[in-house]
Amino acid sequence: MIENFRIRVFRTVAHHLNFSRAAEELLLTQPAVTQQVKALEDEFGVPLFDRSGGHIALTPGGKALLPFAEKMKNLSDEAFVAVAAASGEQAGALSVGASQTIGQYLLPNLVAGFLKANPRIRVTARSGNTDTMLEALVARQIHVALVEGPALRKDIHLEPFMQDHMVLVVPASHEWADQEIDIDALKEQPLLMREFGSGSRRVVEKALLAAGLKKKSLRISMELDSTEGLLSAVEAGLGVTFVSRWAVRNQLSLGTLKLARVRGLKLSRQFSIGYPAGPAPTGNIGAFRSFLLAGSLDLAPRSTGRRAPARPGS
Repeated sequence: MIENFRIRVFRTVAHHLNFSRAAEELLLTQPAVTQQVKALEDEFGVPLFDRSGGHIALTPGGKALLPFAEKMKNLSDEAFVAVAAASGEQAGALSVGASQTIGQYLLPNLVAGFLKANPRIRVTARSGNTDTMLEALVARQIHVALVEGPALRKDIHLEPFMQDHMVLVVPASHEWADQEIDIDALKEQPLLMREFGSGSRRVVEKALLAAGLKKKSLRISMELDSTEGLLSAVEAGLGVTFVSRWAVRNQLSLGTLKLARVRGLKLSRQFSIGYPAGPAPTGNIGAFRSFLLAGSLDLAPRSTGRRAPARPGS
């Protein structure tokens, strides 16, 4: 069973409440989306969207149709999965949400590897900070969430699939470059941090506190909502920051940034796959989970450029 195309267009516009964003997702022009919605409204004989007041909202008719549109999509997905399973394959849709570090630096390779083994699965992806992705998972807007940092809720089951290490990044000309420093030295420098709700921020704050450095003693000079923003700010000389080793590989290779090592500070964390609490997932979600648990370690970076000498047991 193939989902009715007009219903699919309606459902996409209803989710975004924005015709241009729906057009981008559907790979259509905005006039084509408008035309499909108008044809569906003509078919039902009622307007489905209220376009007055400078914004878009669902009409009573649109609100009544949306649950059925969702059921039609789910039924279509189930049909693909059932037919594929009958021939020993996986098929259908898989929606993945990823925290920003994972989404930007790992997810493309993870999805590419997964699709080689499961070419009939259609993967869609979105990213945001850890809290945002966990909320999307609970709201069933995505099937699985790949996140960093601890989950602060009991309605989600998290399974680690890869260990990550966070590193202290400094400007290339900084006095700490390629050096090992005492943790108290962090009080002396402007520290750049991710926004609240970021898994990276929680990991850093927890590690600093465990090492005896209280938050009030830090000079947090700026908060940014992306890892790339942090790295750009460090390159501009605005301070130092902690990021995933994945994020800084290119800058280290080019020599535009350097690493420093903090004596006694442990900043390892787990990247985890999250799904609703309950039985272990099956179908496409189960296949993706199995792929991550079995093969993701092969993607771990072997080197991040020149580093300060490693200490035993670190």
